[in-house]
Amino acid sequence: MDAAWATLGAVVLLVLLLLAARLLHRRRSPPSPDAAVSLLAVAGSGGHTTEILRLLGSLSQAYSPRHYVLADSDKMSEEKIRSFEQNRAKIFPSSLFTLHRVPRSREVRQSWSSSVLTTLRSLFYSFPLAFRLQPDLVLCNGPGTCVPICISAFLLKMLGLKRLTIVYVESICRVENLSLTGKILYHFSDHFIVQWPALKEKYPKSVYLGRIV
Repeated sequence: MDAAWATLGAVVLLVLLLLAARLLHRRRSPPSPDAAVSLLAVAGSGGHTTEILRLLGSLSQAYSPRHYVLADSDKMSEEKIRSFEQNRAKIFPSSLFTLHRVPRSREVRQSWSSSVLTTLRSLFYSFPLAFRLQPDLVLCNGPGTCVPICISAFLLKMLGLKRLTIVYVESICRVENLSLTGKILYHFSDHFIVQWPALKEKYPKSVYLGRIV
């Protein structure tokens, strides 16, 4: 019960921060078409980070800086990201990136009831981070950490605090059904990309591009 009240208090505080930010924010002029694109990419344990890095490897140097967000309990992604960026810097010496951690929204086999509380807790950390980084593009591909980050980005848009685009790429291993993260972010993303035609048939908003990772 104490945890529930603490989470409720955190949500109320977050709402107040949203309102304050909305009142203090000055609308910015539209970015130039030739301007650099600030990218926020969500990494995840297992194959998610490998797939997201493959996607980033196909992007030009215009996508900079790249801000990586990963769960605080993710022990493997940071090494992969640093290795990727070191190799990229050999081609683009001016390449910039940052690493950020937020509380994991849901652990494997965690109960649904407790997942609500941990996701709200993660959201409480994710929104100030998204507001501070001010990304132009949010790119993610399935880890649970995507949910609070993308909802935070969605709130930035809805409150008129930042013009940005949310792109979700469903994992290649999802052939006939979306992941839980995909089912949630199907309603929040600007572009929802699937890699199998069966998913396009079930989810008409999605974009089928074939295999891209």
